[in-house]
Amino acid sequence: MSDKLVTAQAINEHDKELLADLQDALANCMKCGNCMEVCPIYKELGTETAVARGKLALMEAVLSGKIPISENFDKWMSKCVSCKACTVKCPCGVPADGLIVRGRQAAVKARGLHPVKNYVFKLLKNRTMFDLALRLAGLFGPLSFKKLPRPMAAVARFPMPGLDKRRVTAPFAASPLRNRHPEVIKADKPKLKVGFFTGCTINYIYTDVGQAVIDVLKANNIEIVIPALQHCCGTPIYMSGDVEAAKLLAKHNIEVFEQYKVDYIIAACGSCTEAWKIEFVELFHDDPAMKARAEKLAQKTYEISEFLVDVVKIDKNKLGPVNATVTMHDPCHMARGIKVTAQPRQLLKSIPGLQFVEMKEADRCCGSGGSFSLGNYELSRKINDRKIANITATKADTVATSCGTCRMHITDGLVQNNQNQDVVHVIQLLDKAYKAGQKK
Repeated sequence: MSDKLVTAQAINEHDKELLADLQDALANCMKCGNCMEVCPIYKELGTETAVARGKLALMEAVLSGKIPISENFDKWMSKCVSCKACTVKCPCGVPADGLIVRGRQAAVKARGLHPVKNYVFKLLKNRTMFDLALRLAGLFGPLSFKKLPRPMAAVARFPMPGLDKRRVTAPFAASPLRNRHPEVIKADKPKLKVGFFTGCTINYIYTDVGQAVIDVLKANNIEIVIPALQHCCGTPIYMSGDVEAAKLLAKHNIEVFEQYKVDYIIAACGSCTEAWKIEFVELFHDDPAMKARAEKLAQKTYEISEFLVDVVKIDKNKLGPVNATVTMHDPCHMARGIKVTAQPRQLLKSIPGLQFVEMKEADRCCGSGGSFSLGNYELSRKINDRKIANITATKADTVATSCGTCRMHITDGLVQNNQNQDVVHVIQLLDKAYKAGQKK
C-alpha cells in the first residue's frame, strides 16, 4: 500500500471522528426535499449542495469515508445564511441548521479557519484591541467612506478587500454608545433594573437604536445598567465553527453580567438575544457548572420588544402620533430563533397615527446572514431583491426590523433598486411615539 493511500485513509478516519456523534441525527434526514421549498440559497443556485439535504448528505459521505473534509466541503458548508427555515420545515424534526454549524466546526478542526477569518477572530477575542479598532474606524471613517443622502448609509471611497464597490453600508459612529453613557442610568422611582447588552452593531454603528432603547426604558421608569466590559456575543464566531473562541466570549459576558444585580437582561438584536438565551447554554453542554450559570441568565434575558410587551406591559396612553406607513421584516433569529414576532407588531400597532401593512413573506431571509453577504455579495443581493420587491409592494414609506445587519442589508437593497424607504428599528418608532406623547 502506498504512503499516499495510507495518508489519505488516515485523514479520512480523522475526518470521520469529527462527525461521528452526528451519525444518528444525520440518518434521520429522509432526503424528502422539503427544505428545497424554503431555502433561499437553493432558490437562487438550484444545486443539491446548496440545500440542507445536500449538505447533510456531504456530512454522511465524510462519515462513510467516501470524501474528506476538503476545501469543497468547507465551501458548501459556508453557503448557508443560517436562517433556520429548513429546520422549521423538516417533517422529521431534523435540526439541519445546527448540524450545518457542526459541519463548519468539523471543517475548522480539520482545516483551520480561513486566514481572513482567523485574523478577524483574533482581533475579536481581544476586547481592548477590538474596541480600539472600531473606535478608530468611527474617527477616521469619513476618510474612507462617503455618506449618502439618506440616514445611516455610506459607500467606500476606494476599493476595500471583501467589500463590493457598490455595496451600501452604514458608517461607524464617531463615539460608541457605551462611551456616551455612565454604566448606571438612574430612574427616579425605578420599577425594574435591567442590564443592557448592546452588542457590536448598536454600540459601534447604530447608536441611534441604542439611544432609543435607553430613552424608552427611561420613559418606563426602568433603571439601566450598561456594563462597560461587555463584549461581542460571539455569534459570528460560533456560526463560523470556531467553538473554543465562542466559548471564551460567552464566558466573558456571563462573568461580566453576573457582577450586576439586575432583574433582567435585554438586547435589541435577535441574534444577540438568541446567543444569551440559547447559544451560551449549548456551548457549555459539557461543562455543568458553566451551563447552569448560562441557564440562570438565559431565563431572565429578553429581546426589547418582548420585554416591553410581556414584562413591562407599557402604558399606551403615553404614546403620541407617528404619521407613517410601516411594514416589517422579521429577522431569521427573531422569527425562528427566539420566536418573537407578535410583540414587535403589537408595539407598532399601538402607536397612534401609524398605519401597519404586513408584507408578503415577512419572515423570509433578507440575504444578509451576518457576514455571509460579505463573502457572497452577488448571491445575497439576489436573495435581497425578493425582499425589496415585497417591501415595495406594500407601498410603505418605512421598514421596521429588529436586527442591525438586516437593517444594513435592506438599506443596501433599497438603494440598489432605486427605492427610498427608511429602514429603522422597531424601538425607534416607539421612541418617537413616546416623545410625541410628551408634547401632548
